[in-house]
Amino acid sequence: MVYFKFPFDEQLYSTDEDPNENHISFHPFNGSEGVRCPGKLVQVNTGTLNSIPDLFQPLPEEEQEYREETQEEYIENVHQFIRLIKENNLPKLVYSRRKIVGGFSEIDLHASFINLCQAYPNAFRYIFNNGGHSWMGAFSEVLGKFNKSTHEFETMSLAGTLPVSEEWTEKEIEEQKPVSVYIKNILDRYSNEVSISATYDHISGNIKHLRTDFKARIKPEDLDRIIADLHPTPAVCGIPKDFCKEQIERTEKYPRELYAGYIRIEIGETVQYYVNLRCAKLFKDSVHLFVGGGITSQSSPEKEWRETELKSEAILKNLILLS
Repeated sequence: MVYFKFPFDEQLYSTDEDPNENHISFHPFNGSEGVRCPGKLVQVNTGTLNSIPDLFQPLPEEEQEYREETQEEYIENVHQFIRLIKENNLPKLVYSRRKIVGGFSEIDLHASFINLCQAYPNAFRYIFNNGGHSWMGAFSEVLGKFNKSTHEFETMSLAGTLPVSEEWTEKEIEEQKPVSVYIKNILDRYSNEVSISATYDHISGNIKHLRTDFKARIKPEDLDRIIADLHPTPAVCGIPKDFCKEQIERTEKYPRELYAGYIRIEIGETVQYYVNLRCAKLFKDSVHLFVGGGITSQSSPEKEWRETELKSEAILKNLILLS
């Protein structure tokens, strides 16, 4: 079963599991077949969440044992990516890792999800547990939002990460620029009515990003092609997309699975797509946190490691792990 909240909306949603309907689905980073949550969307009384039995069915056992990447290994790979970026004159490439946390006997799913919802009111927040897959996440990046009545399509360029208290440097600014150019070039192929906002700070808990918003009027029949062109965005992959995706899959020691994929939700007159970024895969006796960062020619490997540690706290600090 899946439970979720939209950004700036404390209404809790789930599905009625009608096998003839499908309004929410999870799509992996690599484009393989996704995980569907059958049913129409229904509103749920938040106060009853603790008593809903299907959320608390046993978490799955780890189906494969992964070894966590060490700090030294991660830093060495970032050095290699920086050399690759300079040799090929790449704007950026996104490198990620799994942070594995164990040493507990149980996860309090109810309390953990409530913590996450309270910590990130401006994020899309979800928990998903069907006994075979169990994930939790909170993130703000919109891959796309389409209004079926007005045919207006919205998306955003969200890149660059710093603690809220720090000032932007040239590295973060240069990391975000090509993401915006990439999105604009795609939208220009489908619409001659594209509007772009000024770039501004997007706060997400203890960190901030640079954000630029885009709006365009499109043909409904082009929606699926636009999403396919946008995913994976430079914010989770790099530029050029195919080359960077090949390098990522060659270097990273694990499959990203649903991390850096997207969640599609159809509700009323809108179809919404959220990039599955700050997320964790939950197991009976371990949690796999997925974190990454945009590598550029100006990256500091040590700073990139600290950034992934900072991002891991988005989920980890909200989990209630029982000994």
